[in-house]
Amino acid sequence: MFENARGSLPLTSLNHISLVCKSVEKSLDFYQNVLGFFPVRRPGSFDFDGAWLFSYGIGIHLLQSENPEAMPEKTEINPKDNHISFQCESMKAVERKLKEMRIEHIQRTVEEGGISVDQLFFHDPDGFMIEICNCDNLPVIPLVGESVRMCGRVGFKNHQPQQQPQTMQCIPTIHVKEEYPLCMK
Repeated sequence: MFENARGSLPLTSLNHISLVCKSVEKSLDFYQNVLGFFPVRRPGSFDFDGAWLFSYGIGIHLLQSENPEAMPEKTEINPKDNHISFQCESMKAVERKLKEMRIEHIQRTVEEGGISVDQLFFHDPDGFMIEICNCDNLPVIPLVGESVRMCGRVGFKNHQPQQQPQTMQCIPTIHVKEEYPLCMK
C-alpha cells in the first residue's frame, strides 16, 4: 500500500457512500437487482430508516429522506454530474441488460492517445448518477515530480506512457512532490 503523504489523513480505502433516498425500498431494489449489491446488517441503534448494502469492496448506505417530497427531481442524464463509477467486463452485456430492464441511459466514448474508454450513464431511483465503464483501458499515469495544473483541455496527441500530456488553458500550478505516490496499477 502507499505510504501516507506528509500531513494527510492516514486512510486505507473507501468504505462506503451514503445516499439520501425518497424511498429506501425502491433504492434497495435498484442497488440489489440492477447493480448486484446485497443487504448487510445495519446497527439497530439508528433512530432513522435506512439500509446498508455491500459489494465490489464498498458499501452503500441508503438513508430515508426526512422530506422526500422536497427532494429535487433529476431527469437529464448528465455525465458531468456527481456520480459513482463501476468497472465492468463487457460493456455490450451491460448495455443489453440496461435495455432489457428499460433503464434510460446514455453512452459516451472517451479517447486518449489511441485508447478508447466506453461509458454508460444512468440514474438510480433518486436521480443519483451511475456510470459503468471499461476505465481500466486508460492507464493511470502519475504526475510525480511534475506540476499539476487545473486545465480546460488536455492534449494527448502521440502520448507515450513515459511522457506527460501537453496541457492548455491552465490556471494556478500545484507542485506534486516525488515522495507523494499518487497511483499504482
